[in-house]
Amino acid sequence: MDIISSKMPMAINLFLVLSRFFSVSTAERKLRSSGAQPTLATLRVPSMIYCVSVYGVKSGDTCFACQNLTTSSFDKITPNLNCKALFVGQWLCVKAVIF
Repeated sequence: MDIISSKMPMAINLFLVLSRFFSVSTAERKLRSSGAQPTLATLRVPSMIYCVSVYGVKSGDTCFACQNLTTSSFDKITPNLNCKALFVGQWLCVKAVIF
């Protein structure tokens, strides 16, 4: 019984590794068979955002009220925040350099 119980974790790990390998292989095969080849034009490099100026949200503020930011501008310089769910005291980047 000890041999079976000691081999079980190894068998489970082997199963997980092999299933991951086959799922990645299948995904790559589908990508290649569709003829889609990544090019420099289709690859997206993540942007780096350097915040130059911040603003502390006050009661009643909206994205536009914070330094006249449009929703589009707000989303570009603060992609992880929701423009429609601002809270008092939240620090927002209102001027940024995007690399």
